Amino acid sequence: MPSILNFEAQMNELLWLLEIIVYFSLVVLSYKLFGKAGLWAWIPIAIIIANIQVTKTIEIFGLAATLGNVAYASSFLVTNILTELYGKAEAKKAVLFGFFTLVVMVLLMNLAMLFAPISSDSYSVGIDKSIKDIFGLMPRIALASLTAFLVSQWHDIWAFQFWRKKYPARRFLWLRNNLSTLASQLLDTAIFTMIAFYGVMEFHILIEIIFTTYILKGIVGICDTPFFYIATRITPIGVDRTLKDISFETTKSQSN
Repeated sequence: MPSILNFEAQMNELLWLLEIIVYFSLVVLSYKLFGKAGLWAWIPIAIIIANIQVTKTIEIFGLAATLGNVAYASSFLVTNILTELYGKAEAKKAVLFGFFTLVVMVLLMNLAMLFAPISSDSYSVGIDKSIKDIFGLMPRIALASLTAFLVSQWHDIWAFQFWRKKYPARRFLWLRNNLSTLASQLLDTAIFTMIAFYGVMEFHILIEIIFTTYILKGIVGICDTPFFYIATRITPIGVDRTLKDISFETTKSQSN
């Protein structure tokens, strides 16, 4: 039995590393294929997937964690790419678009759950239960998710711009990307945990949850660095390199 559990844990760790590569590669691919629109579209994709996956708990490197952390982390990569290439105004629009998507998803799925399934259809009843298990967020959890997303993403854009002004050279891309993402991930984790579970769990348990969750989020945040470099180098299909460079230089001069 222990050997089976050990094998499953190792598989989870390998799959988690593969998941990081897949998600961040898809962000770069989305930008390559669709340009700025692809980055805008990715944020709702990441948010919806993260809120579905978060219902599943797994063990990675001896730590209990929920799925969805990698999907959610990919949205920080997107906002950093947008801020670097198109300016903070475009990144803020993308965040508001993602926030609107999350609100709409919560409202519409909760509306859908009000419909009663056909009682004679066991399959439909089972599906209805599964939908409620996944999307039946308590108001407090929904509030925690929405607040953490908006505040942490807003901070990420501000922090990235702050560090870009201090270290504008390309060789410091890794620095401004990591400093902004790591701080924002901590903010996101703390806000969500405190709003969702304060008063429900003991305080020392909340701190432990924040700490263990942030360790994994921090690892994921650092892993997006090479993909960030790749994204800032490629030219989307159908976009003239000269026009992209002009847009970048204009944005950069405005930010300064």
